[in-house]
Amino acid sequence: MALHVEVEAVTARIVERSAPTRGAYLDLIARERDTGVDRPNLSCGNLAHGFAASGDDKAAIRGGRAMNIGIVTAYNDMLSAHQPYGRYPEQMKIFAREVGVTAQVAGGVPAMCDGVTQGQRGMELSLFSRDTIALSTAVGLSHGMFEGAALLGICDKIVPGLLIGALRFGHLPTILIPAGPMPSGLANKEKVRVRQLYAEGKVGREELLEAEAASYHGAGTCTFYGTANSNQMMMEMMGLHIPGAAFVNPGTKLRQELTRAAVHRLAEIGWDGDDYRPLGHCIDEKAIVNAVVGLLATGGSTNHAIHIPAIARAAGIVIDWEDIDRLSAVVPLIARVYPNGAGDTNHFHAAGGMAFVIDTLMDSGLMHADLLTVAKGGIGDYAKEVALDGEALAWTDAPSPSRDPDMLRPASAPFQPDGGMRLVRGNLGRGTFKTSAVDQSRWTIEAPCRCFDDQDQVNAAFKAGQLDRDVIVVVRFQGPRANGMPELHKLTPALGVLQDRGHKVALVTDGRMSGASGKVPAAIHLTPEALAGGPIAKLRDGDIVRLCAETGTIEALVDAAEWSTREEVMPPPPQIGTGRELFAFMRAGADSAEAGGSAMLALAGL
Repeated sequence: MALHVEVEAVTARIVERSAPTRGAYLDLIARERDTGVDRPNLSCGNLAHGFAASGDDKAAIRGGRAMNIGIVTAYNDMLSAHQPYGRYPEQMKIFAREVGVTAQVAGGVPAMCDGVTQGQRGMELSLFSRDTIALSTAVGLSHGMFEGAALLGICDKIVPGLLIGALRFGHLPTILIPAGPMPSGLANKEKVRVRQLYAEGKVGREELLEAEAASYHGAGTCTFYGTANSNQMMMEMMGLHIPGAAFVNPGTKLRQELTRAAVHRLAEIGWDGDDYRPLGHCIDEKAIVNAVVGLLATGGSTNHAIHIPAIARAAGIVIDWEDIDRLSAVVPLIARVYPNGAGDTNHFHAAGGMAFVIDTLMDSGLMHADLLTVAKGGIGDYAKEVALDGEALAWTDAPSPSRDPDMLRPASAPFQPDGGMRLVRGNLGRGTFKTSAVDQSRWTIEAPCRCFDDQDQVNAAFKAGQLDRDVIVVVRFQGPRANGMPELHKLTPALGVLQDRGHKVALVTDGRMSGASGKVPAAIHLTPEALAGGPIAKLRDGDIVRLCAETGTIEALVDAAEWSTREEVMPPPPQIGTGRELFAFMRAGADSAEAGGSAMLALAGL
């Protein structure tokens, strides 16, 4: 199928805009491959330190004749998604020896859990944990001991951070190795019901905790389709997994064999062979467009409106929200995964999952099929389902039709004709409106606003009955420079209650919502943020605000003369405690959400 004309046009726009920076990046990784730090260039003392504790692999690493894979792991046993990684390095060393190569843990990266910190002070470290992970990845790979990299990470900021760091070593062949989602627990509708009852004071903490524990109950990724599972979707869309690896449960033989296959494949795509596939060439403009297309087609996390530009910048590629908006206009919504539907990622996978998604998108010309992927057969290999045939992996064609038309549909008969992630702009700036989970009758909201400086103030006003009306809730000073841009998922139950009572309700913020943002209309990531002179800081209680996904507008309906002279409100003082003060330099240097919200990338000139 010929590539859709708008997908082709947006890609060309990105290629043209990125030409100088992409060219500089490709020159960099070529130099790093030819003259950078690697084992042959290390002094005897350097090298001896590197293999001193490598046990059975010491002779091979010392000899330097076989690939040595650097494992960067986000393991910790508090975070359910990453707990399975504990034993991966030892297994991967065995898998490496099977094909005559070696593996060492290059380093560990932090992996904070947004589920644990949601609504808490620690969430103000969340966005900047991405850059901390990128820095940690760079530290691990900086030793020059490795000819390939295996990245063990799955959740929100972790995969973007791993990729950003690894892309600065883009001459290395690299594969991401997921751990998979936990088995399904309490039905999502029941979980939401209990949360809203708790928000109304109709059930107590014990009932709420019981429901949450039944939802998040074991090892593996949370099963809702938030940022973590959107990460895994994007890795398949860009061809950075072993095909079909995204949503296989932990602790299964299939999962182990996919990890073995990843290690074996790394040995095949090293720079000493005839199938060299460096990360910096796998992630190009077409791969970034594919990631956006997948995000839109599956109703993925709005957090990637920030992460995709940041990942792209690390590879010398410049993408903006207009590119995403233009793609959203032509990419149909073909998946309904909670919170956009009833079923979770396990149901999605059983219905056909990523194999079905990639097959129908390619068949409709909505994604690039000519990518350099880690899989030998290119992106077409990802349009197949994987299973065990005895002891061996076997891939078969994606199902047609899907096994559950209430969850997965072909691009020719979608749930919505567009991808459900709109750019809204007007006299309040530029922001993101995720429409895919919002009933179309609520795509336009016009109401008086009520302004807050943090989410705790909103919940206090809700409990006091002050928001029991048509209202646009404005939460400002939540951007990267103000407080690290925490997710505002804590607001979802209260706003959902107000909407269920029949009120016209929306959220407008320069902060983020969760990757699981749901049924309440929201304009998020508003740029410029309040602390950077953004007009959201001019709003006053009672101003009429109009938010419209249909026209892509967000406006304060205030007399233009008054608006032009109105002063911005004073920001709240910066908060300390829970380590927030240590990240002050990241806040001070952070650029806009549309660029990725990163001081690290900004100051690096990327």
